[in-house]
Amino acid sequence: MFAIPDDDAYRFDTDDEYFLGPIVTFKNEDGKLEVIDGQQRLTTIVLILRAFYKSFGSMKDDNSVKIREMIAGCIWKTDEFMNPDLTKLKVDSLVATDNDRIEFREIMDKGVAPEGSKSNYAVNYRFFTEQIEDFLHKFPAYIPYLPARLMQNCILLPIEAESQDSALMIFSTLNNRGKPLSDADIFKSQLYKYYSGQGRKDEFVAKWKELEEGCNLAFVDVQNNPLDEIFTRYMYYVRSSKHIKSSTTEALRKFYGADHYEILKRDSTMENLLKLMYFWKDVREESMDRFSDEVLSRFFVLDNAPNGMWTYILSVYFMRYSDSEGRLDNDSLLGFLDRIIAFIWTYSITNPGVNALRTPIFAEMVNIYDGNPVEFADHRFDENLVRNQISNYQFTNQRPITRSMLAWWAFRQQGQTAVSTQVRFDIEHIYSRNRQEKEGALKDPASMEMLGNKSLLETGINIRASDYRFEDKKRYYLGTSKSRRKQPTSIVELRRLAENDDFTEADILERNRRIIDGLIDYLRENGLIKN
Repeated sequence: MFAIPDDDAYRFDTDDEYFLGPIVTFKNEDGKLEVIDGQQRLTTIVLILRAFYKSFGSMKDDNSVKIREMIAGCIWKTDEFMNPDLTKLKVDSLVATDNDRIEFREIMDKGVAPEGSKSNYAVNYRFFTEQIEDFLHKFPAYIPYLPARLMQNCILLPIEAESQDSALMIFSTLNNRGKPLSDADIFKSQLYKYYSGQGRKDEFVAKWKELEEGCNLAFVDVQNNPLDEIFTRYMYYVRSSKHIKSSTTEALRKFYGADHYEILKRDSTMENLLKLMYFWKDVREESMDRFSDEVLSRFFVLDNAPNGMWTYILSVYFMRYSDSEGRLDNDSLLGFLDRIIAFIWTYSITNPGVNALRTPIFAEMVNIYDGNPVEFADHRFDENLVRNQISNYQFTNQRPITRSMLAWWAFRQQGQTAVSTQVRFDIEHIYSRNRQEKEGALKDPASMEMLGNKSLLETGINIRASDYRFEDKKRYYLGTSKSRRKQPTSIVELRRLAENDDFTEADILERNRRIIDGLIDYLRENGLIKN
């Protein structure tokens, strides 16, 4: 065995070594080494050594005294004569939201885990002390060898990078296990240092915890880490304040890391992040206290947007126009939402690809910051071009714009009320594929995939109504199936269509025309058609 006795014999090769892994660090602005990779290894070793240090406190034999001195030199800083200063740790935990950090320091200072504590530090330290005590009873003569082997025969590979970015690159290359560091982890440490330097550490810890908990509720469905998401959305507000219109965006870490994290060293940053988080949390929770039914209906439409660009421009709008309590004027917000829906939807058809959308959206963000009305003045649409492109566009179910258009059209109907974004919807073919296979009544098979033949429909109803004749489908739309009455669809237009006897190819074409005309009207209402 490497360091544990085998039965009653303690045998090991004195030259045998054990590789624990790398420790990746970089030197920060204060001249101290920050650990990017290897925090858990270092903390674990320090806790084990502290447990040994405590156990050797009552031992007077030469080996035990020497081992205790060696351990002290590993844990605490020493003077010129190698005397340890028990108030200065060589390794400290500076995790901003770690509520257990105080307990870590107490363990290192007193050698005892706080009574009743269930932190990982305390649990692990108790485990180490119990195992050492058990080892001491079984093999008292061998106890000095174990910490000696740990200090002398265990290898940690130190890698000191030139910068934090280099350290993170090395970390990403070496560590393909477990959970990688998020951008927010880096920002957290920088914010912590800033607030700690002002003697406001506790204030920051409380605010970060509030931000973290709120983001976990606000950004349930985002692909990013929830905290990374709030930093991303705030980044666009900072960009607009700097009048940056470039369609090329820097990586999040590089953007906030500019000028030694200057953005994070503003008192306003943390307050703005919290304010923005609560706005998006209320959007997610569909707060009726904050938003009118009309605004909530627009959020449903936007929740089905062809891309996420709307979240960035809305974040800029909110930061620019919200009052001290985070409120927006309802009518102004409603007008803004209609305008960005009209623009993003149409631009996604006429100029496919989210990268193309960046140019007009980023320019408009700067316009918003400057307090100018949102007009997309340089990117208004030609009516004939839009009509031609939408008429020839293939609205397949796989294209995000298809779902987006159907959500928008549903809420253009008079009497349509707000629907929760938590309700799942599918794309329904009103004239079903199965009907076409059996009857072949459509003269042009392409009519099947027209917007005029599609609608959003709740998933549960869609499953029951799937591939039935229209006379059967409409009962499900109305909630009057043969078995028993069920909940009708919330989509008003489908309930109205269900009042008719049939839905034919002529109905598809007529409805398709009305959708195209409706989009043109919507653009005109929002001042987005060229004169």
